[in-house]
Formats: sequence, structure tokens, C-alpha cells
Amino acid sequence: MREIRTVIFDWDGTLSDSISRIVECMRGAAELIGVPLPGEQQVRDIIGLGLPEAVAMLFPDIDDPSLTRRLTEAYSQYFVAQEQTPSPLFDGVLDTLAELRQSGYKLAVATGKSRRGLDRVLKSHDLTNFFDATRCADESLSKPHPRMLEEILNRLETPATNAVMLGDSEYDIRMAHNARVRAVAVSYGAQSREHLLQSQPEHCIDAFSEFRSWILSPVNSAPVGKTISIPVSRG
Repeated sequence: MREIRTVIFDWDGTLSDSISRIVECMRGAAELIGVPLPGEQQVRDIIGLGLPEAVAMLFPDIDDPSLTRRLTEAYSQYFVAQEQTPSPLFDGVLDTLAELRQSGYKLAVATGKSRRGLDRVLKSHDLTNFFDATRCADESLSKPHPRMLEEILNRLETPATNAVMLGDSEYDIRMAHNARVRAVAVSYGAQSREHLLQSQPEHCIDAFSEFRSWILSPVNSAPVGKTISIPVSRG
């Protein structure tokens, strides 16, 4: 088994405890526009996709482009307003990220959020220059297409076999498989352990704190050189 050198994280539901806020905002947008309200689990099941793809899957009966546009705009406005108080990171996230970075791992984010949305939350958590690479659905292709991972790996000069993707949805796991990247699922986010296991991740954790012991285990860890301290790009 090849050692891990690059760790790629989903954001919502993996690093950030934002799932309930996403559900609330999507249901609020639907109510405002006057379309049938989706159930909580229905919204959870589309988290991870880019917003256009999520809306298309969640509201398949809407065939009016102007209504779809109003719905996506309403969701974005609700979410930005709610994020004036940023969704918290899960317990142990900051400490584990700092330890991995200090140990020489390259760190990245691949998210269904927009570039503007990701930049906003990174700034709110003082992580703007923390990750070595980030990719968003509106500048690439939505999960589960592998392009976001392929672009990150190319930028960081990392073979797919030396990378792992950590995510809370089937789209994260399927994207990793499509990119031939190792996949670890988290069961504390959008989707249940039972649902995630259907996508066959290599491992599944029930709390973020469990990821540290998994990745730093002898079978996965290896000397990866000195920590890079130069400013990192978010492209």
C-alpha cells in the first residue's frame, strides 16, 4: 500500500458543522419561491454536489429556468446571511490540520461550494492561506466527476496513489474512486454510515478525531520532507 502524501478534504459536513444550516436554507428558499419543501434527508442527500446540480436533483419537476435561478439565488442569500456567524469547525479539526501540515503533508479542499463561498468561510476561520490547493464546483466540474481531484493532484504534483479524499457524502467517495484516489468516509456529516458504505470507501470514521490515528498509523504514514512555509495558492 502506497503512503499518503496529500490529504484532500470536503468542506461542508467534513471539516465544517454546517449540514443543518444548509438544510434550513434550502427549505427556506423553497418556501420563499413557493415550490414543495424537500424533506431534511432529501436535502442531506444532495449535499456535496455543486448548487446547480443539487437544485436539479432536489427539484426535478421545475422546468422553468427563471424559477430555478430564483431558487438558487434565494438559497445563496439565505446561506450568506446565516453565515454572518460562521458554521463551526468540528472538534479537533484545527489541531489535526496543523499537525498534518507540520508533519509535511500537503493539504487541499475539494468542495461543492462556490469559489466565493469557500473563500468567505476560509477567511472567517483564518485559514485563507492554509491549504496548498483548493477547488470548487463552479470553477471545475461537480462531484462525482474526478476533475477537481485531478486538478489538485496535478497542481501539487502528487500521484493519485499517494493521496486520500475525506468526505461525508457518496459523491466524495465516488469522485475519489473515479480519480483512483483512496477514500475515507465520515459518518457524522450529511449521510449515514450505512449509506456511505454502499460506495465502498477504504475506511469510515465516526468522529474527526479518529482520522488522525488512521492517517498517522505506520501503514499510511511515511517521511514526507520538511514543512513548506511559503504562502500557498488557493487556485
